Amino acid sequence: MKRLGTFAGIALVLALTAVVARTCFSHDLIVRIKDRKEISFEEMLRDLKAGKVIYVGETHDNPYHHDLQLRIVRELHRAGVPLAIAMEMFTYESQEELDRWVAGKTDPALFQQIYLKNWNFPWALYGDILLFARDRRIPLVGLNVPREVTRKVARQGFESLSREERRKLPPSITCDVDDAYMAMIRRSYSDHDTSAKTFKNFCEAQMLWNKSMAYHLVEYLKNNPGRTVVVITGSGHAVRGGMPVQVDREKPGLASRVVLPDPVVQNGAISVEDADYLWLSH
Repeated sequence: MKRLGTFAGIALVLALTAVVARTCFSHDLIVRIKDRKEISFEEMLRDLKAGKVIYVGETHDNPYHHDLQLRIVRELHRAGVPLAIAMEMFTYESQEELDRWVAGKTDPALFQQIYLKNWNFPWALYGDILLFARDRRIPLVGLNVPREVTRKVARQGFESLSREERRKLPPSITCDVDDAYMAMIRRSYSDHDTSAKTFKNFCEAQMLWNKSMAYHLVEYLKNNPGRTVVVITGSGHAVRGGMPVQVDREKPGLASRVVLPDPVVQNGAISVEDADYLWLSH
């Protein structure tokens, strides 16, 4: 596996920062990772249209990342791509409420309460995306499992789940964590690694998240084969070793693209297999 090591990654970022400076911050920088080439948004968009699933990562509390996500959704919609937006921020149990919102049957104040029951971050971060989906009747798909399940796994491990709690998971979900994924999570989330046991539980929670979200995404595509799905999720799930590989196992052959925002490089190496595009903000 080819990797941009820490020093190579830093050098790449410094070089790209210099390019941004020379352009007087007139545009953001999009890098096609396979050849480290700077490309335009329009060039990236042409390629994204070929994807059936487009993963767009984020740092949850970074408003700029949500602007990037909305821009991708807006321009794909403008180009006539039949879209759905699948979100980590809502559980699969919220699907009926999401459908009512998109149909214009839910008051915005009430829907904000539904959102906050699902997700801890301020409405302002995701509001524009959710309003755009409602106004254009773009289906929203809840991907996540109930919060209490992932919290328990993160604290106590997968084996701590009761039979009743496991019934809330998709069928045949297990929590086998391979070495490659564990290494990727360790790189991305090294600040969580306070002990081997704590880290294993954290890693199991991430794996459970990825597998469950993959299952619900594939189920949606089975029932809606004409849709292209933009997946909005944290960068740790969006990288190919996270949710995308689980989707590939559930439904091999789906064309996918991964777009990651710039902070993914801040903790060290990035693999050219982790994503298709890196979007560097000024």
